[in-house]
Amino acid sequence: MGYAFDPELAPWVSMLPTLDHTDIAAARAALRELAAQKPGSELPADVTVRELTIPGPPGDPEVPVRVYAPTGRTGKLPALVYIHGGGFIVGDLDTFHFETAMIASEVGAVVISVDYRLAPEHPFPAGLEDCYAALKWTHEQAAELGVDVTRIGVGGESAGGGLSAAVALLARDRGGPALCFQLLGIPELDDRLETPSMVAFTDTPLWNQPAAVQSWKYYLGELNTELDIAYAAPARAADLSGLPPAYVTTCEFDPLRDEGLSYAQRLVQAGVSVEIHHYPGTFHGSALVTEAAVSKRMLADQLGALRRGLHAT
Repeated sequence: MGYAFDPELAPWVSMLPTLDHTDIAAARAALRELAAQKPGSELPADVTVRELTIPGPPGDPEVPVRVYAPTGRTGKLPALVYIHGGGFIVGDLDTFHFETAMIASEVGAVVISVDYRLAPEHPFPAGLEDCYAALKWTHEQAAELGVDVTRIGVGGESAGGGLSAAVALLARDRGGPALCFQLLGIPELDDRLETPSMVAFTDTPLWNQPAAVQSWKYYLGELNTELDIAYAAPARAADLSGLPPAYVTTCEFDPLRDEGLSYAQRLVQAGVSVEIHHYPGTFHGSALVTEAAVSKRMLADQLGALRRGLHAT
């Protein structure tokens, strides 16, 4: 199928890798290589980085996290629990290492990046519970982290955006730590795979309908859990009221486009404050082409939304 990609993105499409999600080991290795090739090898000078393990969900292993803290700031800072993307099956703390460091520096927030358990070895709800454990830990350790407990947000890209939406639902429903903001970047939200964009985009770069099918197959497993499937696929949640303000992004040629737009609309209808950005000519993960004007705009928009959402006004 032909796609009207942004002219600055189009030349890069043929150079992007094709991830075979039926071969988990190969897909993980390919993503690690792709992350290593991204520009931005120098971390911001004003950010310190710590590797920690924190208590996991009851009865489960500890969760590795990476804490990015901006230096030279006064007073308590907001925090962002950051959840990496990768279709629930690939990705790690290095996948968005430079992006999370940039958020800490540019936004002036402590960023806690979560190395949650991946499917298919650990299907739903393992990864989600790891992310929720990281939120609880951030709240409990706020004083040591120098964090304002009233200014904690959650966010991520792709599967990380879907997990962020699910963490927000869990925090609301379990009476957990209050969130001030949720960043839902090109989020993976709906296992039903029925939207027009999901049906149409079978061969788009980096993410497409066959990849989504495999992703949900691995993530849901046999669903041997009493936890509502809406916490796996937030698009299924019947009630979106009482959730924190949201920033939602979608890309034109992304199978996840319509579920992101629909979820954002439903949040608005439920009385949640939402900022929605849809980027023409883009595809899932096209921000990897950092020199394209649309990618620069996407980054600037995201950083602006985080500043507004995390800092008290």
